[in-house]
Amino acid sequence: MKTKCLATVVIICTGVLAMCGVARAQMKSNVQTTSPTIALAMNTQLTVVEKQIVPAAEAMPAERYFFAPTDGDFKGTRTFALEVRHIAAANFALFSAILGQAPPPGVSFSGSTNGPDHLATKDQIVKFLKDSFALGHRAIATITTRNAVTPLADPTLPFRQPYANSRLALATFAISHALDHYGQMVVYLRMNGFVPPASQGQSPANPSAK
Repeated sequence: MKTKCLATVVIICTGVLAMCGVARAQMKSNVQTTSPTIALAMNTQLTVVEKQIVPAAEAMPAERYFFAPTDGDFKGTRTFALEVRHIAAANFALFSAILGQAPPPGVSFSGSTNGPDHLATKDQIVKFLKDSFALGHRAIATITTRNAVTPLADPTLPFRQPYANSRLALATFAISHALDHYGQMVVYLRMNGFVPPASQGQSPANPSAK
């Protein structure tokens, strides 16, 4: 009887140890899959930018989408709609280059880079913007330590500049470029009486201002 009990205890202990081993292996595997990579770091940055720009694009009412300032020296500046289209068009051009594919029709870095002229409504423009960020996430996911700074073939590049001839350079430029124009979107929103969604609920940046 004692022998049978002892055998049972051994079997149970062996099973528990085996389960612990599996759990440790799974934990190790999870850690490995979430270890920092260039793609993960860049994708996080792109997500932050996307969560600022897309809600801002959605916040402007359709009837004010083609607003451009008239007070001050704003002659020839983009309307709010064109700011959004420009961000999206640049995204498509830059991220398509990372993937080594042609950008969508109507997208080019020549001229004003405002994207296809047929995008005439808020809904069309916002969708164009969202699609450009979706492409960005797919493109950034392909960046590795091996190919990040490998020069790309000239035909895939949106413009011929030595500082933008690699996947990493194009990705970082796309993010900084989008933020540049987000700043202009913010001005347009506030001029129309709207607080940008990303700024809502934040502590005052200038507490002394009345």
